[in-house]
Amino acid sequence: MIKKFIKRILGGNKKAENPHQPVVLGPQEHGINPQLLSSHAVRVTQTLQENGFKAFVVGGAVRDLLLGVKPKDFDVATNATPEQVKRLFRRAFIIGKRFQIVHVMFGQEIIEVTTFRGASADAAPKDEHGRVLRDNTFGEQHEDAVRRDFTINAMYYDPAAQTVLDYHNGIADIRNKTLRIIGAPEARYREDPVRLLRVVRFAAKLGFTIDSATREPIQVMAPLINNVPAARVFDEMLKLLMSGHALACLQQLRKEGLHHGLLPLLDVVLEQPLGEKFVTLALENTDERVRQGKGVSPGFLFASLLWHQVLEKWNAYKAAGEFPIPALHLAADDVLNTQTEKLALQRRIATDMRDIWAMQPRFERRTGKSPYKLLEHPRMRAGYDFLLLRCESGELDAELGQWWTDFIAADGPGREELLARKPRAEGDASAPKKRRRRGGRSKNKAAPVEGSAT
Repeated sequence: MIKKFIKRILGGNKKAENPHQPVVLGPQEHGINPQLLSSHAVRVTQTLQENGFKAFVVGGAVRDLLLGVKPKDFDVATNATPEQVKRLFRRAFIIGKRFQIVHVMFGQEIIEVTTFRGASADAAPKDEHGRVLRDNTFGEQHEDAVRRDFTINAMYYDPAAQTVLDYHNGIADIRNKTLRIIGAPEARYREDPVRLLRVVRFAAKLGFTIDSATREPIQVMAPLINNVPAARVFDEMLKLLMSGHALACLQQLRKEGLHHGLLPLLDVVLEQPLGEKFVTLALENTDERVRQGKGVSPGFLFASLLWHQVLEKWNAYKAAGEFPIPALHLAADDVLNTQTEKLALQRRIATDMRDIWAMQPRFERRTGKSPYKLLEHPRMRAGYDFLLLRCESGELDAELGQWWTDFIAADGPGREELLARKPRAEGDASAPKKRRRRGGRSKNKAAPVEGSAT
């Protein structure tokens, strides 16, 4: 009996005997805490089941539940078609071109509902590299399990029966902390190259070891990522960086040879002592905020990752005779234009990045009304946090960061005392002596450029 129980817990040989029949684990075997479930996800599965359809919580949510972690997102898989799902919920929207899914909305929470996919994508339209372009072939649950990427993401949980259905020994891989792709790795990566990035993200986030067969083709097939639409690459990179394990993910990317083209020149930055320390501090700061449940700004994160590229170009433009503020804008343009081609940075995020970068010279002006005006900037907090990173990494004198910390915390008289104590910072980008080199006309000409960043 004990051997039979252990065999069932670890997945047994049921999959090998009949791949159409899953191992079924009850509450005592899987140990999922129902309190970790989203009430809205339960409502979606219940509504579908009451209308005669199969419905399960699926994918990463089940993986996290088995690990005792409250999932951030919940996906539901069903044998109902997108149109049938849409008719059952008041706020439901069919989206997706490559594969249609339904977003069922409950306030701010979105439950993503997918129809079981068919087993074969052979007839689906593909590009010249084998990447599937559209695939709206529906099928049975066991076929859907085959189509999922990793064994740990191919389990189905029924909240009503409190059972887990495991088709590919995912429960065993979770307990052995192994990340294993379903099917032939080369074919699965070619089918959707984003899986190359997902391997890295899951391995770093979960602390799992990548199965040798899953890992072997990664470096050879890495160039396939260049064929993926930039928007999809950006979405995956954002998930990676906002996972709470961003530093580990980037280190894993470099280890697997997947970083080339995603963040150009990142290797160069990380080979420079100041650049490596700055990026490391920024990622550690982001990871800590995610772990504490605090919000993280994608604009701040990407501004941090790309800062030393901006800094290098900024210094080059100043050396060529440009005024500091216009030089900074030119440097930002160069870096953002390069990155947009690869990552499809959204305009809102790029705007936040520009604001954070453009504020940095203004922190060096500690005289007159300038500090008060900077306090009113809508991105002041992000710019200030960015300044502290620069100070902590050794790029700037720590005194500058401390002065601003004191200035922000002080009352009116305290702020006036601080301004009187430090009439002007050395190296102030706005110092008249730097502007007089090119005459008064240039000084007046440069002023509006600075104002456009505020």
